Amino acid sequence: MGKRDNRVAYINPIAAARARGPVQNSGPTIQDYLSRPRPTWEELKEQLEKKKKGSRALADFEDKMNEKWRKELAKNREKLLGGSDKDKEKDKKTTDKEKEEKRDKKEKKKKEKKKFNRHSSSSSSSSSSDSSSSSSSEFDDEDEKKSMKKKRKRKKTSTRRPSESSEEESDAESKKRKRMKEEVDKDKDEKARRKKRKAERSHKDSSSEWSADSDGEEMDKSKKKRKKKHKKHGRKKKKKTASQSDSELD
Repeated sequence: MGKRDNRVAYINPIAAARARGPVQNSGPTIQDYLSRPRPTWEELKEQLEKKKKGSRALADFEDKMNEKWRKELAKNREKLLGGSDKDKEKDKKTTDKEKEEKRDKKEKKKKEKKKFNRHSSSSSSSSSSDSSSSSSSEFDDEDEKKSMKKKRKRKKTSTRRPSESSEEESDAESKKRKRMKEEVDKDKDEKARRKKRKAERSHKDSSSEWSADSDGEEMDKSKKKRKKKHKKHGRKKKKKTASQSDSELD
């Protein structure tokens, strides 16, 4: 038997492609892409100008809107600032009026004091008595007001003190109750521990006694067994001796 011929004929791929001929292309070729229609320089300039015009219109619209918003903001600011200025002016006026009233009161008091001093030095005893009565009445009114204020303060403090004292008493009572509870709990725990210790001790004692009793019983049983064995052994010996003596006699 000879060897098989596994050789394959070699075909040049380039020659095979040429022999097949041109292939039909499904899409555009590179040549088509390069020979595509392109705009001229003038047409491109026109397109750019159109784009710029569109962007300018949008920018003009945005500028107009911004101007409107600015105007509205300015109006609102004027309103707010005007209102605040008016409030400030009102406050200033009220403060000025209050200051003027205080000054007028002070000046009146000074004038009255001066008049009182003049009348007391120059006028007769009747006028002096009248002025003194009026001044004394004023001082009395002031003293009464002060005394009323003091009484109110004392009442407030008195109403506060019993509440504070009651709170302190309640806190002290609660602390005492807590201490009593803690002491009772401690006593209970100690009693329970003592009971446990006693029970453990009694259990240990009973277990030791039971073990001793069991040991004694076991010893007794072992002694009895030994005695029985000894008796059986003695009986067997007696039987053997008796049988031997009978055989000798025969």
